[in-house]
Amino acid sequence: MTAVRLTDVTKSFGSHTAVRSLSLEVPRGALYGFIGPNGSGKTTTIRMILHILAPDSGRIEVLGREGSRAANDQVGYLPEERGLYKKMTVRRLLAYYASLKGMGAREAKREMEEWLERFELVEWMDKKTEALSKGMSQKVQFIATVISKPDLVILDEPFSGLDPVNQEVLRAAILDLTEAGSTVIFSTHDMTVAEQICDSLIMIFKGDKVLDGTMETIQARYGQDTVRLRTDAGMRALQDLPMVEQVLDLGRFQDVRVKGDPQELLRAVSARTNVRHFEEAKPTLHDIFIRIAGPAALEQEPELAPAVGAASEER
Repeated sequence: MTAVRLTDVTKSFGSHTAVRSLSLEVPRGALYGFIGPNGSGKTTTIRMILHILAPDSGRIEVLGREGSRAANDQVGYLPEERGLYKKMTVRRLLAYYASLKGMGAREAKREMEEWLERFELVEWMDKKTEALSKGMSQKVQFIATVISKPDLVILDEPFSGLDPVNQEVLRAAILDLTEAGSTVIFSTHDMTVAEQICDSLIMIFKGDKVLDGTMETIQARYGQDTVRLRTDAGMRALQDLPMVEQVLDLGRFQDVRVKGDPQELLRAVSARTNVRHFEEAKPTLHDIFIRIAGPAALEQEPELAPAVGAASEER
């Protein structure tokens, strides 16, 4: 029961290898995260899954089919490049996208009204999309992506540019899609969001897969040496301690990677200041990623894949 399977997939643009020998399996019904910094190969991989780009080598199966766009009517795609037909009303635009997926007018109308009510956009139904705010436009694009009830939904940076309230609204909608049986592939460079909502995830860096699995298995692999600490002295309490390998400063707390026994750290810090909180903690995805990729992980290199659908009148 696999929604998407990639086997040894490679894609290059000139001398730049955007994706290198990538293999993955996305289970049906999963909320599967594609994470990594900008330029890591996430969008190139998504475009190959959608048959927008062809791999140089390897195999791609989508909903049990290989090498064709036949399954695309069962796929909804929200690209990172945003854009709507500006002169169309919201009603007409959503009906149009539903018809492209073969959805009947009556069912499309019912789905449209339910989504618009959920996103508090009913009063904008007969407004042209050029009148919408950025957040409203993004929610309309999300509705256009899912109105036909696709089996597979691919969301490329869906929270980009949204305020916290609309992020929560969209997050709840994404979770409901998986509850209803859709498979969701969720691409983001925000590892905190991925950590919170994804069942399983793959981390890509400079075209290579560096992590693959559930959050629990990934943290279990890297979570034996991290302590969460809060003291009166903050970062000063940790200066020049030999057992401190790395510190992630979270403000009130510090996540400390320890060499050796964490109790030695507790004794050393207690001798310097009051300790308010001390616990063994699971490392964050951000921390794990920095461990794997090193300082170079903070670099952002733009992908060389050609832009698709970047025009303002396209989606």
